[in-house]
Amino acid sequence: MMRSARRRLGYAVCLMLMSGTAAWSDEGMWLPSQLTQLATELEAAGLEAPPASFADLVGDPMGAIVSLGGCSASFVSPEGLVATNHHCAYGSIQFNSSPERNLLSDGFVAAARTDELPAAPGARMYVTLAVTDVTAQILAAQPAGADGAARFAAVEEAEKRLIAGCEQTPGHRCKVAAFHGGAQYLLYDQLEIRDVRLVYAPPSSIGKFGGDIDNWMWPRHTGDFSLYRAWVGPDGRPADPAPDNVPYKPRHWLSVNPAGVEAGDFVMVVGFPGRTSRYRLASEVEEAITWTYPQRIARREETLDIIAREAEGLPEVEIAYAATVSGINNGLKNAQGMLAGFARSESVARKRALEAELAAWIAADPERQARWGGALAELEALLSEQRAHRERDQELAAIKLNQVLSAAGTAYRLACEREKPDAERKMGFQDRDLSRILARIQRSARSFDARVDMALLQRSLEHYAALPPAERLPALDEWFGLDGEAEVSEMISGILHRMYIATALTDAGARLALLDLDRATLEASEDPFVRLAVALHPAWLELEAREEALDGRLLAARPRFMDAMLAFEAARGTEIYADANGTMRVTFGQVTGYAPRDGVLYLPFTTAEGVAAKTTGVEPFDAPASLLEAVAAADYGPYASKKLGSLPVNFLSDVDTTGGNSGSATLDGHGRFVGLLFDGNWESMISDWDFLPAVTRSIHADVRYMLWVMDRVDSADHLLEEMGIAPAFNGRPTTTPAD
Repeated sequence: MMRSARRRLGYAVCLMLMSGTAAWSDEGMWLPSQLTQLATELEAAGLEAPPASFADLVGDPMGAIVSLGGCSASFVSPEGLVATNHHCAYGSIQFNSSPERNLLSDGFVAAARTDELPAAPGARMYVTLAVTDVTAQILAAQPAGADGAARFAAVEEAEKRLIAGCEQTPGHRCKVAAFHGGAQYLLYDQLEIRDVRLVYAPPSSIGKFGGDIDNWMWPRHTGDFSLYRAWVGPDGRPADPAPDNVPYKPRHWLSVNPAGVEAGDFVMVVGFPGRTSRYRLASEVEEAITWTYPQRIARREETLDIIAREAEGLPEVEIAYAATVSGINNGLKNAQGMLAGFARSESVARKRALEAELAAWIAADPERQARWGGALAELEALLSEQRAHRERDQELAAIKLNQVLSAAGTAYRLACEREKPDAERKMGFQDRDLSRILARIQRSARSFDARVDMALLQRSLEHYAALPPAERLPALDEWFGLDGEAEVSEMISGILHRMYIATALTDAGARLALLDLDRATLEASEDPFVRLAVALHPAWLELEAREEALDGRLLAARPRFMDAMLAFEAARGTEIYADANGTMRVTFGQVTGYAPRDGVLYLPFTTAEGVAAKTTGVEPFDAPASLLEAVAAADYGPYASKKLGSLPVNFLSDVDTTGGNSGSATLDGHGRFVGLLFDGNWESMISDWDFLPAVTRSIHADVRYMLWVMDRVDSADHLLEEMGIAPAFNGRPTTTPAD
């Protein structure tokens, strides 16, 4: 949440021994523009490149960093080659897989540019071009004394105007991001590359080695990396996928350092972390512990059970839901780790103590009291109001996620919005959003099965039916006959079976065709899912309006509280960074291990011998025979670490990261590519809420393992050469021992 002006000193002699130097733990997901203020600390930590170069988003190396819209990535060649995690490319690998050609199990290497495969529909790369502070424009748009609904609408309209102006240049995608709860707003201008192609992916027995068992754990032995390529039109501008497109020529790409890093070395991670909640109130943390995460665990376990039951013995269904299951498992273990982390910490108590200190500081001065008095109480009251409907909101959100009903509802909402001028439509339903809506439905063509879809909707409706009557929607109750008398499960099951038999929307083409229909045509439809979507539309709009009115009130209360907190911390001499919100951030630290508990010491590196030791031959510990043969022969060529006497696979650092950082480039002190951030350790799970310096660690795929797998295992010589690396094996196994 905040960071002392003095960096924290190494916290244990054992860590000094592990890294070979004093260990530091540095909290902070910094905006690039803040790095010049941290120049002294960056240089002291080991940065050799000029700190100011990392504040220049279009210069070297920051111009090489890209977003995938949920994961991070980076250019590693002048021909638009992009490195990211295997799990970030997993949806594209799954989309191109079939029982006859299963790229998930077999891996993929494009022998030539013409062999590169289209990424999953809707795949994008975003290259940041400019960032502009638009706080004054957003705040000025909010009418004095406006209620919540008016304030929310004013902010949305201001954002739409700013985005429309920014996107006048073809091929650009812009967004406004809020910081500190709405105290600051920045406008991001990004080049949107729409032709993304899969170039290389190791088999899952490498890229997902250890699977969900090892996920979020250390020690780790996972080759979590893949390569995409960005393609553009012949004129060099973003274009839809087409045969005559050409590779994108980035202005900057990262230099690959095949020597990697060693224990104690400086590392920096640059990427797009998703969301953190470190400035949330103690009551919000308490809610996460007692309700949010327990609910997530229960629902994810239930969903996995349903999918497994319906897909049993059907390989085509297993492949279709592979990416979905992977994502659910990741979220499940994340939630479990959150609760385990909270149990070991004193987050709530420390939050309450901090809030008490803040209240006392405000009360001690009449001017502070006049400005911020009651800010905490006002925010608490709104949060309490929000919690009152959390069960209802959870159940309705689950119902809306059903693929068939979601497609019908989206089509009807789009038809209604199209009756307005584009500038007056709801965000998410403007012309700029159509390609994303289309891609969402296109992706579902390869990740959908009617039996699974129906079973998931059945369970969601059963949960909904258990809500108090006052929390339910009359239109939904009427449709499914939820009158309190009939047996709920049988009633819902019978109606759903009739709906799925009668609908044409189990076909992705039919779902896509809905998007071209106008309101009157949809209202006259006999399709049961379209009829249900039309019947529910007024209720969805009413709930949306209530939510926006409350969000508008929070847009006034949260910034007021944050303004007080920022002033309080400034008075204590601390430096502040904002919670992660999907925008580019920089974090730095050192390669180091940790001591998770008494008598246990984790070293900062794992090696190839560990892969062999873990291998059982059974998924997910089923490393390929070719890899195991090379490990048995210590056939590492120039990729071995002299200090380790082996081939490094993964390493730990104390950099501050979270979800969305997956695929982020890990840089050395000279700004060179030395690996990919792909995970956090089990003890760091609560870092979304709290930073625990003694145990918070990030896990990286070591560049040496990445290069070795490409070279020795997959003979991807042409890709290595494109990255500026001379292949050591030239497609032929060698027996050169590690140095």
